[in-house]
Amino acid sequence: MSEFRNWAGNQSVTPGEVRTPASAAEVAQAVRDAADSGRRVRMVGTGHSFTGVALVDGIMLRPDALTGVIATGDDWAKVAAGTPLHVVNDELHRRGLALGNMGDITAQTIAGAIQTGTHGTGRDIGGLADQVIELELVLADGTITTVSEGPLFDAARVGLGALGILTAVTFRVEPSFLLHSRREPLPFSGILESLDELTADNEHLDFFWLPHTDTCLAKRNNRSPGPARPTGPFKHWLDNVFLENTIFGAACATGAKIPRAIPRINGISASLLSASESVDTSYKIFNSVREVRFLEMEYAIPREHLARALRETRDLIERMDWKITFPVEVRVTPPSDAWLSTAYGRPSAYIACHVYRRTPNPAYFEGVEEIMTRLEGRPHWGKLHTRDAAYLSTVYPKFADFLALRDELDPRRLFTNDYLDGVLG
Repeated sequence: MSEFRNWAGNQSVTPGEVRTPASAAEVAQAVRDAADSGRRVRMVGTGHSFTGVALVDGIMLRPDALTGVIATGDDWAKVAAGTPLHVVNDELHRRGLALGNMGDITAQTIAGAIQTGTHGTGRDIGGLADQVIELELVLADGTITTVSEGPLFDAARVGLGALGILTAVTFRVEPSFLLHSRREPLPFSGILESLDELTADNEHLDFFWLPHTDTCLAKRNNRSPGPARPTGPFKHWLDNVFLENTIFGAACATGAKIPRAIPRINGISASLLSASESVDTSYKIFNSVREVRFLEMEYAIPREHLARALRETRDLIERMDWKITFPVEVRVTPPSDAWLSTAYGRPSAYIACHVYRRTPNPAYFEGVEEIMTRLEGRPHWGKLHTRDAAYLSTVYPKFADFLALRDELDPRRLFTNDYLDGVLG
């Protein structure tokens, strides 16, 4: 049996059996077979989680045949759970439709992205789970159910695959729209002083701080009536492929060999940043190219703690003299009503720390995690962290309700794995 390995290469498993279901009925049959044989069963996505959330040692379901946009209306779209986000974007655009908000990576499957709480950045519109209006899923008893309200709907939108296996998702969508994107280097201190203004004035704020420098790259994306003014092909390749991937990858490799050079490398990178603007189709503005492999930890904290968290993170890096190549990314979202959404019940800010895959730095992640947990942080379910059920129960008001629903729906733990045993108990 072949090994499954995630994108970052830090998680792997060899399942006992692999199936590629093409329908909800075939998923249901796999669940019944797992129950009859005493095995566990889960559906994986494309491996873009850094945690072991998707792994299973029993029956692994691959999503490759459960794909496609099933149906659309004026303000909704039903999508098969294994459809990659980039396919959803293309198919919706072809129909004159779009998701209102999304993250910057589009390789994930719809189900995998929703189940782990994937989010973008938005003042008014939350992550993918907040745009879901209906779920089709297979429960542990092999039944296929559709939910659009109530406890199961609120729990299963970010369900970690613990309540059932998603087979289709219906989203709220809207007519295709343009975004005006402004990218601009700003000083770290200046961003901290104007955080409230920046988050209030921009529909989508995203910024990156380069460690060992006073420079942040701020990205402000707002709706535009047009006309479209997309970045030219050469400029797009230069910025998004060559500079942000090829050159950045070479800088990471150099830093791995000569760590003391990293502050100077980051300083040069900061000096090369320049302002730019474009107007383009929304998903083309939201999406980024990410070719350099990395490990990532991300925490959601109450938005009012953002400035403090960033200052403490900067001070920690300086005090410990860690050499950090990757930028620290910051995003924001409004409150969510999905029970295990990292934004549940509060306006949230996200701080994401990355390290080059070849040079993991557990102490860096551990130190930042200590800051975030002091500020009631919630770790992204698909990104590295060390929190367990005892901690998570203190930061998720509906945690006990989720566990009770899981006990009711999957008492035999057909859908569990080692990761869920840790975070859910």
